[in-house]
Amino acid sequence: MGNMDTDLMPPQQKRQIKSKERVSKHGEVFTAEREVNAMLDLVKQETERIESRFLEPACGDGNFLIEILRRKLAVCEERAKKKQYTQLQYEKNAVWAVSSIYGIELLPDNAEACRQRLYKEFCQQYERLYGKQCKPECREAVAFLLEHNIIMGDALTYRRVDNPDEWIMVSEWSFIGDGKVVRRDYSFSYLVATGQGGDLFSDTPCDTFPPVYFLNLNHQAYEK
Repeated sequence: MGNMDTDLMPPQQKRQIKSKERVSKHGEVFTAEREVNAMLDLVKQETERIESRFLEPACGDGNFLIEILRRKLAVCEERAKKKQYTQLQYEKNAVWAVSSIYGIELLPDNAEACRQRLYKEFCQQYERLYGKQCKPECREAVAFLLEHNIIMGDALTYRRVDNPDEWIMVSEWSFIGDGKVVRRDYSFSYLVATGQGGDLFSDTPCDTFPPVYFLNLNHQAYEK
């Protein structure tokens, strides 16, 4: 049905619209790559800081987030090629880059597509740099982070789409010197209410978890 709706549209517009029904029902229009890069260039220095956090409350299938990830991973790749990073240092910083990117999306197919695009982007660079030396646990850590950070939710109601009785929770991943990660969970509604242009997170999390080594980030690490 989506193809029938867009058959007569120019190619650029096709890439921005999946179907007229989705536009009418959800207001879904994707930002073109040129506009994405133009807007991100306004904060270029931040997009190239591995630890700088970005949250998009209507992320679609990830046009903004994948470009942010590309820029961050390009920094990691450059340092790895210049031998400023060992493989382990690259893995830590690449995982850190992934952990800094957040998206909230109303439509489940878009949220899943966003996760898959970001995961594929990471894996392609990782495999290009290290080939058979790539670690399964590093890929698993990235997949786990993306599952948590790309959230099926309604940013206007602050509730999850897959479980409307649950508030949207956003996890802060803080990397400490020995390669461990401290996770703190915050209510998205609280972050919106208290945000004043500084860091995304405040000092009052809903929950705090014990440190976990970054290559051990997975569901088992947080089972209670």
